[in-house]
Amino acid sequence: MGENHGDQLPQMLQKVTVEQHLNQKLPLDATFEDETGKTVKLGDYFGKTPVILSLVYYDCPMLCSEELDGLTSALMMVHLTPGKDFNVVVISIDPSETSELAAKKKAFYLKRYGHPETAAGWHFLTGQRPAIDAVTNTVGFDYVRVPGPDGRMTQFAHASSIEIATTDGRLAQYYLGVEYSPKDMLLGLVEASGNKIGSPVANILTYCYEYDPEKNTHSLRVVRVVQLGGVITVAGLAGFIFFSFGQEFKLARENDLTKKETDKG
Repeated sequence: MGENHGDQLPQMLQKVTVEQHLNQKLPLDATFEDETGKTVKLGDYFGKTPVILSLVYYDCPMLCSEELDGLTSALMMVHLTPGKDFNVVVISIDPSETSELAAKKKAFYLKRYGHPETAAGWHFLTGQRPAIDAVTNTVGFDYVRVPGPDGRMTQFAHASSIEIATTDGRLAQYYLGVEYSPKDMLLGLVEASGNKIGSPVANILTYCYEYDPEKNTHSLRVVRVVQLGGVITVAGLAGFIFFSFGQEFKLARENDLTKKETDKG
C-alpha cells in the first residue's frame, strides 16, 4: 500500500465490517417507506415465511449492483417462489434516497429475475437514519461515509453480504460476497422456514482502495483481509467482499451496466 497508507488500512477495516449476529432479532417495529411510498414496518414481511435481507444504497456506483445481481442470479436457480416461500427485503442505508429510486431498482431486478408475477415478494425500502441504524446495528453491518468525485460525503464504504432471517425475524444465516451458491441459499431458506439458526461463516473481507493525495482520487488495490475474533491479517490476494469507495475505481471490465440500465427505466 505504500508507507503513506500503512496506518490507514487497519483503521478503515475496523470501521467497515460485517459482524455475524446470529439468532439476534431484527427490529421489526422499525418504520420505512416501500417503493410505492407507503409507510411500512419491517415486521410486515415476517410471520409466515423467511426473509432474504440485503443492505445497499441505490445510487451505489458499483458494489451494490454486483450484490443484487448475484442475489438475483442465485434465486433464478432456487426452486422457491418469492412472495410464497420467502420475501426479499432490500433496504437503502442512505437516508437521502427516495421511494422513486427504490421503485426503479425493483422494476429492474424484477425484470431481470424474469417472473413479474412474484412482484409481491420483492420489497425495496428507504428510511430515516434511526430505522436504518436499528437494522444495521442488529445485523452487524458497519459502514462509513466517504467522499465522491466532487469531494462531498455522498458515498459509502461498506461490505457486501446478504442475510436470511427466520419467520419470526431472527438472523439465521450470513452469505458474504457478491456471488451466492443457489444450493446454500436453498438450504438456508428451508432451515430458516423452520426457525433453525445456521452457523457463522469465515469473515474473508476483500476491499479495493488506495488514496492518492496528489490526485485526490481512489484507485484499485485488491487485498484480502481475514478477520478472526477481532484480529485482522492482511494478504495480497482477492477474496469475497468488496468495499465500495466511489466511481474512481479503475476496474478491468466495464462496470455499472446495471445502474445505466436502471436509469433508463
